[in-house]
Amino acid sequence: MASINLGFNGARKKAAARIRAVERRNLITVCRFSVKTLIDRSCFETIDDTSAEFINFVSILEHMLSHRLKGQVSWFGYESPRSFWDYIRVACIKVPHSCIHSIENMENVRSSRAKGRAWIRVALMEKRLSEYISAALRDFKNTRRFYEEGAIVLGEEAGLLADTLIGLNAIDFSFCLKGEVLDESCPVVIDYTPYLKFTQTSDSISSDEEEMRTLGSSGSEAGTPESHMAASLMADQSTWYSKSKRLEQKYRVVLEQKGYLEELVRLREAQLSETVAQNKSLLQRLTDTEISHKLEKEQLEIIILELQDQLTVLKNHDMRSRQELTSHLTNQWPSPGTLDTNAVALDTLLYRKCTGPWEEKSFQSLEQLSADMSLSQTSLDPAQLNPHSLDGKAGLTHWHREGL
Repeated sequence: MASINLGFNGARKKAAARIRAVERRNLITVCRFSVKTLIDRSCFETIDDTSAEFINFVSILEHMLSHRLKGQVSWFGYESPRSFWDYIRVACIKVPHSCIHSIENMENVRSSRAKGRAWIRVALMEKRLSEYISAALRDFKNTRRFYEEGAIVLGEEAGLLADTLIGLNAIDFSFCLKGEVLDESCPVVIDYTPYLKFTQTSDSISSDEEEMRTLGSSGSEAGTPESHMAASLMADQSTWYSKSKRLEQKYRVVLEQKGYLEELVRLREAQLSETVAQNKSLLQRLTDTEISHKLEKEQLEIIILELQDQLTVLKNHDMRSRQELTSHLTNQWPSPGTLDTNAVALDTLLYRKCTGPWEEKSFQSLEQLSADMSLSQTSLDPAQLNPHSLDGKAGLTHWHREGL
């Protein structure tokens, strides 16, 4: 029993996958047909809201963008239906110079469905519908968040959708964005009849001709030669007519493909020229930046050299100032050795003055004392005598006079 249930579930999954694949294939095919019919119609008249081809195209596009769209879960766990505008508003918000904010701020368009339809019309008038769809499909995170498995925007057909919509850039659209027209709550319906054209194969045509001849030969047994000739002429005429219709149909298909390819080539050439211009501007900016960098580098090198020269001059000047200050201080003040010698001599003289009478007895005469003082003076440097030495002389003279 369990194996039967597993087999039944597997069959149901396969059937559901096939149904989703058929839905995607049908919508992509009919979308390509609708784009071609729009391009053909634009050669003869202006496309607006009243055009049957445009109405059918918008219906197809809404079906594709709403295919397996997830509902919005409320606080109570109920799932309410959601419009494709909720997805476009989030996925295309980063498109440069987008019309998303303008549509959000439109006063006469309030519902989500109306805003989505207004976005389709504005994008067609801006010739950027394919750009918006491509940007939305590149946002894979939000696409997975809004759509279930098996949706067109999550399959391989999504790239074909963006490429198919490029051909609409050759059409000049003109629409009226009024809320009354866009706020229709009735579901859109796709009209498949313009695209259901039966093309008879050559084998089928030959079998029909043989059947007609058989019927003609069976009826000619009782008929006249004139009726037989008329039947053959009618058969030949129908054959040539069917051939001409097939050739006309092939010519139309080739013409549509030619127009589509020409538009695609023009678009690619425009993109290539824009890319080349951007490349040239970037190269020019790079060259200007390199030149300015070289000039700044040379200026910085010159400034560094000047600063180094100034630093060298300042170092030399500081060294000379130090040398001059050292020599000046050396010439102004006596050396430590000389100062020590003068101090010893002065102490000796003062000691001799203070020793008292026995000093007087030690010198036999004034000439002997003078000779002793002259010997003390010769031990000093005459050029470096300070005022203390002169005071010593004066004190000695005064002491000698008191002795006398």
